[in-house]
Amino acid sequence: MLVQLGTARNERIDLNLACTLAGIAGALNASAFYSVGFFAANMTGNVSVLSDHFAIGQWSSSLFYLTIVIAFIVGAGVSTLLINAGRRRSIHGIYAYSILTEAILLMALGFADLWLLGTWRVPVLVLGLAFLMGLQNAVVTRISDARVRTTHVSGMATDIGIELGIAFDILLGREHESDAAHNRSKLRLHLFTISAFLLGGVAGVVLYRAIEGRLFIVAAMTLFVIAMLGISRARRTSGRVGAVIAEEDSTET
Repeated sequence: MLVQLGTARNERIDLNLACTLAGIAGALNASAFYSVGFFAANMTGNVSVLSDHFAIGQWSSSLFYLTIVIAFIVGAGVSTLLINAGRRRSIHGIYAYSILTEAILLMALGFADLWLLGTWRVPVLVLGLAFLMGLQNAVVTRISDARVRTTHVSGMATDIGIELGIAFDILLGREHESDAAHNRSKLRLHLFTISAFLLGGVAGVVLYRAIEGRLFIVAAMTLFVIAMLGISRARRTSGRVGAVIAEEDSTET
């Protein structure tokens, strides 16, 4: 699910990507809110609170919410730079390497949550997760051509409304019946993604109450396994392509 690009991707691959990473994102976002009272991935809410605090002159809290938004944007930007560099160098598994980067940084953040005390714990946890959520969302947006977003529930909810409206018109014969399969596919993808985010959030809070910051370490290990599977598959695919090219070259000579 972290290797195929463009037309090589199908509904099953996108569903696997959406459900897996949206579930993890939901767990991280909900557990962070339970732990410290801030959302790391909800940029709509964070910008709204930023506006509110700025309007009433709460400058220090306004600055913190602004920093959360900037951290998310920087995470997406770093992800894009990493992916672009990998694609220029023809690194077939660059998207898996990006998720591997997220896993390593999340592991470090989990240890920080366990060890840091006092005033440093909240900003490190919230800003660190905001950066990682931006990184992850950029990865899945790029690899799926924006069909999948694992932290952007507002957009997915909007897409569900759009697809339901289209489905209603198809039922009434106002739209082409040929669009029905594509409509059902998109609706299923968005419903599964939001459901995974929701269930991940529930599981995240339950687990955080039981094991605290070790939840981030568990999530990091899960991402690590996903990334390594993608890297392994990318290497096998690259090896097969190289073997075919070598065989064709030897045949021509």
